[in-house]
Amino acid sequence: MSSKAPIGVFDSGVGGLTVAKEIIKQIPNEDIIYFGDTARVPYGNKSKDTIINYTRQIVRFLMSKDVKAIVIACNTASAFALDIIKNEIDIPIIGVVNPGAKVAVSTTRNGNVGIIGTQGTIDSNVYSKYIGKLDAKIKVYGRACPLLVPLIEENLLDDPVTKEMARRYTEELLVYNIDTLVLGCTHYPLIKDTISQVVGGEVSLINPAYETAKTIIEVLKENDLLNEFNKYNNHKFYVSDGSEKFKTFAKSILSCEVFETKTVDIEKY
Repeated sequence: MSSKAPIGVFDSGVGGLTVAKEIIKQIPNEDIIYFGDTARVPYGNKSKDTIINYTRQIVRFLMSKDVKAIVIACNTASAFALDIIKNEIDIPIIGVVNPGAKVAVSTTRNGNVGIIGTQGTIDSNVYSKYIGKLDAKIKVYGRACPLLVPLIEENLLDDPVTKEMARRYTEELLVYNIDTLVLGCTHYPLIKDTISQVVGGEVSLINPAYETAKTIIEVLKENDLLNEFNKYNNHKFYVSDGSEKFKTFAKSILSCEVFETKTVDIEKY
């Protein structure tokens, strides 16, 4: 595999753009092929078997583009499918859960960590498992936030309804005196300021997108796949539905040009 090959990144929708943004920022010589499964978003209310099936289809699509590594920029897919897919492909693949869990452990001061995410991520207890392996004394409190992803996908980032739902979802976690809150869905960094307002400045927010980009750098170096020189970036974007809407949203999030977004019939893969 050539170091010049692109990195594949995928999510259920636009949330994974927060990971793509960090990769572009931290390793600007890398090209990205991004897939957003906008036709089937959200993933959080779907079964484990369905998520695994979706992930396999998307991974096959990205492999057809000769990517050198894959980032599952979706907490639900990372929780349900990462370990399975790792054994099915021969290129590096990472998720967003482990990097976020590591930073939560190093950040908390009182040992009380909150997690907000989709129903699937919270029900999987994947963050509790990772954090428990690193420090069994830390207490983890989870809260599913099923309405946040649809609100973000509708670009209601600064809407009063989004702020009110964020407040309702997080208020019960504050009862447990959490001092650290993991944004356990890659959509949530898009409303990080709103979440910070409702939980207060004493609670540290963990953005797994930032930590995931750092992890992919390490993985590429370990596998001698880091692209040291790239004169012209060639990022490509694909979705399963709503390409124009996605392109408009992506342009508002990313620092790079988004010239075209193509629609893919992902069911064929």
